[in-house]
Amino acid sequence: MNLAALIIIIIAVVLAITGGIWSAANWLIWVAIVLAVIALIMFLLRLITGRSKV
Repeated sequence: MNLAALIIIIIAVVLAITGGIWSAANWLIWVAIVLAVIALIMFLLRLITGRSKV
């Protein structure tokens, strides 16, 4: 019984760690998308206004 409980605890910890990593990666993907959109807007503004430096 103790071995089964130990195996279940190990599986639960592994799933919690991988779930945390996946949620962190998912959050970082959204942050990267937002930053890419901001960079694109700044690039387009610089292109439209004709400024060489921002």
